[in-house]
Amino acid sequence: MSYYKRHLFFCTNQAEEGKLCCNQHGAKKLHRYAKEKVKALGVHQPGAYRVNKASCLGRCDQGPVVVVYPDDVWYSYVDQEDVDEIIEEHLLNGREVARLKLKG
Repeated sequence: MSYYKRHLFFCTNQAEEGKLCCNQHGAKKLHRYAKEKVKALGVHQPGAYRVNKASCLGRCDQGPVVVVYPDDVWYSYVDQEDVDEIIEEHLLNGREVARLKLKG
């Protein structure tokens, strides 16, 4: 069993000038937003849920990217509304968000 029920990893990588990266799309800001939201819900704790940042997850051309473990589901998102939907639907309720899910 996993230490957390579900764990979100937001790529917050900042690549060299001119190279694609998740942080060009506001990933650091949206990671902070997600972490604060999950804390405010009172479920950011062992045995429940956690939000972390990650370095490059290798899918720069599809970014910004967040992955949900242990489910191994990858998403791209645009704004706070997308992040809210990932948290509410997948993180808390276990329902994948098909419209944001990355292929392959």
